[in-house]
Amino acid sequence: MHGCIPILLFCYFCATRYGMRFTLQAKDNQSKARAGIIETAHGAIATPIFMPVGTAGTVKAVHQHELVNDIKAQIILGNTYHLYLRPGLDVLQRAGGLHRFNAWEKPILTDSGGYQVYSLTEVRKIKEEGVTFRSHIDGSKHLFTPENVMDTQRIIGADIVMAFDECTPYPCDYRYAKRSLDMTHRWLKRCCDRFDGTEPLYGYEQTLFPIVQGSVYRDLREKSAETIASFGRDGNAIGGLSVGEPAEEMYAMTEVVCDILPSEKPRYLMGVGTPVNILENIALGIDMFDCVMPTRNGRNGMLFTRNGIINIKNKKWETDFSPIDAESDLLTDKVYSKAYLRHLIRSQEILGAQIASLHNLQFYLWLVKEARERILAGNFHEWKNKMVKQLGEKL
Repeated sequence: MHGCIPILLFCYFCATRYGMRFTLQAKDNQSKARAGIIETAHGAIATPIFMPVGTAGTVKAVHQHELVNDIKAQIILGNTYHLYLRPGLDVLQRAGGLHRFNAWEKPILTDSGGYQVYSLTEVRKIKEEGVTFRSHIDGSKHLFTPENVMDTQRIIGADIVMAFDECTPYPCDYRYAKRSLDMTHRWLKRCCDRFDGTEPLYGYEQTLFPIVQGSVYRDLREKSAETIASFGRDGNAIGGLSVGEPAEEMYAMTEVVCDILPSEKPRYLMGVGTPVNILENIALGIDMFDCVMPTRNGRNGMLFTRNGIINIKNKKWETDFSPIDAESDLLTDKVYSKAYLRHLIRSQEILGAQIASLHNLQFYLWLVKEARERILAGNFHEWKNKMVKQLGEKL
């Protein structure tokens, strides 16, 4: 394989109860970027990968057939907190899990709800047992513990489930960050015990990922990465970043953690981020990403393109009848002009949100696919450096 280092791995995970296998295929020889394949019960995922966020069982404004045929999504993310509250666990279990409920036949990852609980600052209380909180829907009181979050994710039926953790804010006092980290590690032990002591409900295996925390403190991140790695799970996640810290601190903490987490297992950086963030973190050794930015920003008129960022609401696009991204071969860019999309967004037409969301998700999936191809070809580093200069430009 030209310009890269091929990796041959013995398949340690075939026929294990965790039901997932990761094969590392290549490494870039000028960065820590890598390409691999994650195999799950619902199909394979080529990494690096971006996972569209389907918070409540749906990627907002996007049909399932568009996710498959147009966006080429290989895995989507669901949110434990939101699905627990609505439609509720009884409905999901009667449906046979989220895959059957939302007619998505490919892999699903669920977060643990920890981030959503973290964001409910005024209506939640954290203690050793777990977190009590009030629903944002009706104010009802609930308790999340490491044990019942594992049970909830068994009922949802995701292929990859996340450990229950506390996501600290930024900025965060060192002493608080350390106490939180220690509790997250104790919660992880309880998550693993419960997960390993229960069986999947729908005839296929699930996999549990622990989450590294530690705010922006190097020693805490190192301690957490070492602790997480010691649990020997089939994949690992990095949380508590992209919560307001400067990008340079995000990259520094990601690099520290990736140097410790085992290279033969996938690494998932939670909640990140912009196209530039994604490319820079791929270069540091990250395999998996998710973020609401493509759909949320798209609905508000921000479009990501190969040459930079477009605010489609700006008057300069009012009579621009060229494609959204003239250099793109994405589906939406062959059909709709900037002027038409501007009209739809400014008129608050639902179609505008659909087109913008579809475009941005197509772009994100194109970006990680292209990054993967560059890693395999051995020229990722040069391409990445060129792209990051373009992607952050405001057009």
